[in-house]
Amino acid sequence: MGWKNRNLRELGRIVCGDADYFQYRSSKYITEFFEDCELEYVHRGETRPVWTAERMADVLAMPHANASVPPDAFLRVIQRVLDRGEATEDDPDRSRALGALNIVLAREGWQAFYDENGVGQLRHIATNTIAQAANPHRPLTLFEIEKRDQLVVYLDKCSEDELIEEALLPLFRQLGFHRITAAGHKDKALE
Repeated sequence: MGWKNRNLRELGRIVCGDADYFQYRSSKYITEFFEDCELEYVHRGETRPVWTAERMADVLAMPHANASVPPDAFLRVIQRVLDRGEATEDDPDRSRALGALNIVLAREGWQAFYDENGVGQLRHIATNTIAQAANPHRPLTLFEIEKRDQLVVYLDKCSEDELIEEALLPLFRQLGFHRITAAGHKDKALE
């Protein structure tokens, strides 16, 4: 989604709270914002609006079906930035925040709105298509099929010890289990 730099900068200011009607986010809270959006971006003291704009460019560069369907992560960011729980004193119903966000989005062909449940949604203006997160039960894309085939090839050729060392231990460490090791085994007769 080739967004203009100006719009990315303004979107970055909205996300980090340097724009009117949006909650100010310090470094810690910018990281938490992206965690809430299921993104692994960690702010480490860089200039907040610039860094956030760069992350938004990364989000918009993620795979998506076509120009009228944004990446799922972008939809999560929009929903999070429009969270009604972040109403400010001067914008208790979030209508001003919605208007400010829509000024930026409209330049790129999008419009944000609240659905009947009060959740922020996104509509492609030209096609009037409402963006929805991908259905996990949909048919796989060509890229996903290729990744699945690579995994099948790997699983067919790897040993149990290789699977533990190369897949399971890194997975457990990523989940926070740092004091684990693979004992290995020589006698496989009892398996």
